[in-house]
Amino acid sequence: MAKVAVSKAIYAIDKPYDYQIPRELEDSLQPGMRVLVPFGSGNRGSDGIVLSVREEPSAGTALKEIRAQLDQTPVLDHRAIQLALWMRERYFCTLYDCVKAMLPAGLYFSLRDCVCLVRPQDREGNYAAADGVSGGSGLLDLLYSWGGRGDMEQIRLAFGTRDPNPMIRKLTDRGVLTLETSTQRGVGDKTEKVAVLAIPAEDAMAMVTPRRKSAPLRYAVTELLCTLGAASVKELCYFTGASMPTVKSLEKSGILTLEKQEVFRRLSEETVETAPPPVLNREQQEAFEGLAALTRTGKPAAALLYGVTGSGKTQVYIRLIQEVLAQGRKTLVLVPEIVLTPQLLRIFTSHFGDRIAVLHSSLRAGERYDEWKRARSGAAPVVIGTRSAVFAPLDDLGLIILDEEQESSYKSENVPRYHARDVAKYRCVQHNALLVLGSATPSVETMYQAGQGTFHLFQLKHRYNQKALPQVLIADMKEELRRGNDTSISSCLREELEANLDRGEQSILFLNRRGASRMVSCGECGSVPECPRCSVKLTYHSANGRLMCHHCGHSQPLPRACPVCGGLLNFIGVGTQRVQEELEALFPGVEVLRMDTDTVSAAHPHEQLLDHFRKDRVPILVGTQMVAKGLDFENVTLVGVIAPDLSLYVDDFRAGERTFSLLTQVVGRAGRGEKQGRAVIQTYTPDNDVIRFAARQDYGRFYETEIQLRRLRGYPPFADVVVVTASGPEEGAVLRCCVRLRQALDAGLGRRGDWSILGPAPAAVARVNNRYRYRLTLSGKNDREARAVIAHLLRAAHQDKENRGVSVYADLDPYQS
Repeated sequence: MAKVAVSKAIYAIDKPYDYQIPRELEDSLQPGMRVLVPFGSGNRGSDGIVLSVREEPSAGTALKEIRAQLDQTPVLDHRAIQLALWMRERYFCTLYDCVKAMLPAGLYFSLRDCVCLVRPQDREGNYAAADGVSGGSGLLDLLYSWGGRGDMEQIRLAFGTRDPNPMIRKLTDRGVLTLETSTQRGVGDKTEKVAVLAIPAEDAMAMVTPRRKSAPLRYAVTELLCTLGAASVKELCYFTGASMPTVKSLEKSGILTLEKQEVFRRLSEETVETAPPPVLNREQQEAFEGLAALTRTGKPAAALLYGVTGSGKTQVYIRLIQEVLAQGRKTLVLVPEIVLTPQLLRIFTSHFGDRIAVLHSSLRAGERYDEWKRARSGAAPVVIGTRSAVFAPLDDLGLIILDEEQESSYKSENVPRYHARDVAKYRCVQHNALLVLGSATPSVETMYQAGQGTFHLFQLKHRYNQKALPQVLIADMKEELRRGNDTSISSCLREELEANLDRGEQSILFLNRRGASRMVSCGECGSVPECPRCSVKLTYHSANGRLMCHHCGHSQPLPRACPVCGGLLNFIGVGTQRVQEELEALFPGVEVLRMDTDTVSAAHPHEQLLDHFRKDRVPILVGTQMVAKGLDFENVTLVGVIAPDLSLYVDDFRAGERTFSLLTQVVGRAGRGEKQGRAVIQTYTPDNDVIRFAARQDYGRFYETEIQLRRLRGYPPFADVVVVTASGPEEGAVLRCCVRLRQALDAGLGRRGDWSILGPAPAAVARVNNRYRYRLTLSGKNDREARAVIAHLLRAAHQDKENRGVSVYADLDPYQS
């Protein structure tokens, strides 16, 4: 008997299901393998993963039998299965959701259900058996016209709005039809043909030398193969000019044999020179020695490496990885953005060469699958990647590094809604490994844990090259308006840009809003174009002259005049496109590079843009948060922050923390070489504490202020927040569902006294893609009992017929409003 987590089991009925193991699979089936199983009343095929195998049969009803084994070897080991079970309980999702998050997309299976006639030759008997089944004769007509079998999708299309499932089930019970499920994996293993010398080299040359002039290609291939012993057929043909028939003729002569060999699909990386071991200064050496000592304890540990921007945290990482590799263990390095991966990869490749695997979502499915295999096989003991790389299949893991650990991108917005930091902690406990959280602006929760002694704390207080932090100027945009400057570039920033252009130095401008204008408004009636599917105003993009919704992707051309009254349109707010246009008008002939999700694409990836900025010394780079962190350009001496107020004044208790972190990180991009850096922060509220602390790079004062506010309001780290969201096409149904949930939560958690419940209230964007969203916000002690109550109510909500069309989910400590 095997316990199987089934992919088609929704959250309301998710549990390990018992299945009988067929006799032919008893010797090969193992936990961690995927299988094809019948599921539900119609016994439709579903993939699942085996959690455990035991010999004794289950008492009670007869079990359904596993149909097929889909993997030759386990894709998850016992630790990964334990991690999936832990995530399921903590993040309110199905077990198979967790399994899919751990595996590369290339390993996913697509299933195809087909309906087949059991005895197609017995046409008369089949129609007789279908007598009395509504629509049965029509279904048989279709199947016979298709040759006795039909795809379920074809059948559904043929029957239109009528559900064919009841008639299929009845005809299956009467023995007329059978359901078959075929599986196809997303990406297969890539192989190449390899020619291997089959006889001694002397004998081979003796066979081809007599006909050297009449068959020069046979001679050339044999000569090269005698030198190499084995080589890919592709390379043999390339270097000798031979073709495949020549190689085949040598195989027939017994000179060589052709074999298949697996090859890995990898990104073509630029050649990187080997770098000497990094030289650490006194602060770095002390931090390294302390961290290295923790790796040798044989116990799980966590540490915060808190260092100002430019203090050389990466050099400490490299020395620490070298120490862990010397112990025979493996390392996982996580970065918050894909844009940071190429730069970090170049640095790490110069130290670790081909022992690195890269995992992130911009890789092709085949490339990511092969990098996953390299990590699992041990060929790549160092893995670098973004959030999902936290599941990299590394055994004997000794070190996990989360660079810029405070970043919200480490929190998944899709099921399962995990935080990479929490998963990394769990994996470190499993492997007795060290977790290093690195940041110049640690999250409030992490710094609190360090202050309480839960995490070890190591500090780098000075820049590696002993250079001072950038000089920061604050530009009051209210004063700029009084002076008649209504552009997004203050006079202070313009003067600094001019000075940089004169010196041939580069500048980075940061604005966390893409597009040209936040919205368009009529100057006569005040009408503002809104998205027809979402409760947001449309953003104007000047590059294509269209109004666009950044939530659902809706797009429409900009009208020449107000569609309501015919008045003139005003452009309100500013985005990266608008800033680029203003800079090009201010500095004619100066190249201004823009980097946001509108300019980054498969044809123009971020690596290409950053290489162009670095190698060609483009004077000005304008970008969103892609340019705010991790980038290291020695010729960048000026950073401008256009509108930090956009992220500061929003309905989110982390708004101050997020803004402080962004400002500190982006200001830290200046002056990382030999030249002194400067920064200009433009704001309408220059007296705001967050702005002032960020200008002084004073994390200590910011943390003291923020932790007091968190304690007063009962927010993390003093309590956990769980947001329960209901969404659906009918606003009334969504709201009624939330009211019933609120009543049940009051009865379940309210009696404990340590949980507060707010809502129901509309989400920050109440309607997205024609689905209304209402939320309940829960705050309290996150323990197993509380999670069990929430999980029970979520399952009940899914099974409640009154909630038809409404989906309900819970998110632990969400980062997005």
